[in-house]
Amino acid sequence: MATAPNPSFTRFSVAPLTTHIGAEISGIDLRDEQPDEVIAEIRKALLTYKVIFFRDQDVTQEQQIGFGRRFGDLEIHPLTDEDQPNPEILHLKSGTRVATAAVWHSDVTWRETPPLGSILRARIMPEVGGDTIWSDQVAAYEGLSPAMKEWVCTLTALHDGSQFKDRTGGTADSFWEKYPVQEHPVVRTHPETGERALYVNTSFTVGIKDLSKKESDWLLQHLYDQALKAEYQVRFRWEVNSVAFWDNRACQHYAVHDYAPAIRHMERVTIVGDKPFLDPSR
Repeated sequence: MATAPNPSFTRFSVAPLTTHIGAEISGIDLRDEQPDEVIAEIRKALLTYKVIFFRDQDVTQEQQIGFGRRFGDLEIHPLTDEDQPNPEILHLKSGTRVATAAVWHSDVTWRETPPLGSILRARIMPEVGGDTIWSDQVAAYEGLSPAMKEWVCTLTALHDGSQFKDRTGGTADSFWEKYPVQEHPVVRTHPETGERALYVNTSFTVGIKDLSKKESDWLLQHLYDQALKAEYQVRFRWEVNSVAFWDNRACQHYAVHDYAPAIRHMERVTIVGDKPFLDPSR
């Protein structure tokens, strides 16, 4: 059951879904051009709840792109077809094959400047299944022991996207030439809230710098397990025209692939972010 709506939002209704993460927003139509004051409140809700949900939003691709641009520049994903209309839209279709998003991850952490966030709209949904789960990585960091929190703040993780080399038509070496392995802090400071969040994920983090493989593997598994705690999660049951907007700097997500051979078709726009950093003073 959702907790009581937050009265500090005046432009629309916000109903938190858990004590840590996730809220459903109602009383707003994303097909409309929103005033700056509404956009500011949506951003406030995003920063507060880390992922926010809208129901019954029959937006066009152009409207979804326009909404995304109110929060920053949009990136063109490296896996986007070059000749498709509206290249800002990443099409995520899955059915018989296992979806690549069916693993805990933060989007595109193998880029030098990973995304601020993503806005995902459901076009086709299976009758049953196809939920997405998000995990609060601020809570995951805060849940560590004091000694572990202090140690992981000194460490740097390596992020590699070469698993996509076949989909970009090349080898690992050619992929790395274009998208070299990136170094990001294991714990990042959120540039807007100042909160600290774990910033490693099973999809793209391949090691901890300056640790042995055995040490790195153990530590990463310990940190990955934090995302699995149900207390830090929210699970969203999609409907056609549902929209989710999440803060990639503060949470991970997992697209549950339990609906084959049915088809699930989502469309995503992604907002350009900045280079992750840890500010010891915050």
